[in-house]
Amino acid sequence: MTRPTRLTPSTPLPCELVRSLLRFAVLIATATATACTPPAADQRTSTDTTPEWVIDFFDDFDTFDPESWQDQLLWVNDEDQCYVRDGAHGTREVSDGTLKVRVVDLGEPLECDNLSKFGDVHPPTQYVAGRITSKNRREFVKGRWTARLRVQNSGQAGMLPAWWLLGARNNEPPVEEDDEDVCWPMTGSGEIDIFEHHSDGGPDHYAARAIKNLGHCGGGDWQQLMHVQAAPLAEYHEYAVEWDGEDLLFLLDGEVIHTSEGEGNAFPEPLFAVLNFAKINASPMTVDAWTMEVDWVKHERRN
Repeated sequence: MTRPTRLTPSTPLPCELVRSLLRFAVLIATATATACTPPAADQRTSTDTTPEWVIDFFDDFDTFDPESWQDQLLWVNDEDQCYVRDGAHGTREVSDGTLKVRVVDLGEPLECDNLSKFGDVHPPTQYVAGRITSKNRREFVKGRWTARLRVQNSGQAGMLPAWWLLGARNNEPPVEEDDEDVCWPMTGSGEIDIFEHHSDGGPDHYAARAIKNLGHCGGGDWQQLMHVQAAPLAEYHEYAVEWDGEDLLFLLDGEVIHTSEGEGNAFPEPLFAVLNFAKINASPMTVDAWTMEVDWVKHERRN
């Protein structure tokens, strides 16, 4: 009777037994790896909990909505034009689904009732213009403001079309609430410029910026946080600013073109929107009117 072979450390394992042990080890290793390896990316449950953007205000300018906008008449920055009410002289027109905000050359001077913040009356001028604001109509804390607009024949001397935001406690007219008592650019009356075409730099560019608050009335630094961006202004583009936390993000057609780091915290207040076209020097206009055409405006918030 043959005894079974005794396995000792010095005794080689039979080949079939070695193969069986190897197969068993592979099975164990595979099972362990499967249990410990996370699923493929397309099988995972998303852990991104960032809320989506939700529109809470949208105006596509089928009509002029007085529940959202009002004319704003004031004299600032030594502007050469006079802002007028109710779209007089074609300065503010809604037609064919867009808003047109214009500077119009009347050819001869007219009296102007616009007042400066010091109560001075604007001198007579042959130039009239449109300026509308959502003050006391549509005011929001943070979020994202966007307008789709275009400006034809940019770069003409004196042009200053603008799309921008201002703090809801600003003490400039119209003053309709008791708390509208904060001077520019103090907190409550801060300014963010989303799109401003200053013609001194030539055509097809614009500035985006936060105005740096220097800590006293009238103390605003226009240059420190300014970003100048090239763009074909005669074509429609979407100009936006968004902020949820510490930074301000400026966007062109949905792409971030500039970040003002840490400046989002400087604007904790509700802000309203302004659309206007100003004439900033005494250069004669070479055409009867300048036009900024606005397709739509919206504000979004995180859901």
